[in-house]
Amino acid sequence: MRLALSLALACSLLGGCASQPGNPDGTWINQPLIDAAGEGGSLREALLAYGPNLEWKVDSARGLATYSNGFELGEGQLVAQDGGWHVDYHGDYQEQLSLDDAQLVQAASSNWPEQRFSKPTKPAAADAPPGSSFEWALYQAYLGGQWTIVEGLGQGGMVIFHPDGRVEGLPGSERYALCLAGDCASMAGDHDSLWLQLGQQGAPWMFEREGDELRIFEAVNQAQSTEMPEYQPGRQAWLLERD
Repeated sequence: MRLALSLALACSLLGGCASQPGNPDGTWINQPLIDAAGEGGSLREALLAYGPNLEWKVDSARGLATYSNGFELGEGQLVAQDGGWHVDYHGDYQEQLSLDDAQLVQAASSNWPEQRFSKPTKPAAADAPPGSSFEWALYQAYLGGQWTIVEGLGQGGMVIFHPDGRVEGLPGSERYALCLAGDCASMAGDHDSLWLQLGQQGAPWMFEREGDELRIFEAVNQAQSTEMPEYQPGRQAWLLERD
């Protein structure tokens, strides 16, 4: 007992015994981004302000950590260090992770500011694609609830955007996906876009969200046939209002 007390006292005085980090295992989603988007403004602005990473998956037993930014995955080796962890991506660069109460913190770097992640209230299935937990939470916060078609085909009808990507009540569509990053974001420029699909056929659409109003526009390609598409909002197809 005296030996244990002596060791504890020495650690507190000399600072030579580093505290062990908590358990970072599991899925973590970018909740501040979801909260910002859920206020009812531009999705693109929320992504730029709180991204780029959307989700982390950490497996300390295997020494692995993987992030998803909606376009690509980055898998690195997880190593405990100084009360936190660093994630080594084959020597090219590192990310620093730590726990702050119930949040996983990705330290600021030369590439992006500090980002904070929380455990999802509804984690995706173990075999779901990376980023699925984030998408479910984002779709629920951003498009959840019941929408009424105020203008457009199906006027007066009710539309429900389910968090698993199904949509009910929007004529000509049974699936949807919000554009988060990658080519779809590049082709949309400063605008928000989504994909609407019926069966095997789908197409990009542009949209604007202002509070409880959602306007969906045709996507007009202004690029040449040999160039990457550059979409601009065209004719308004629907005006939806959330009840």
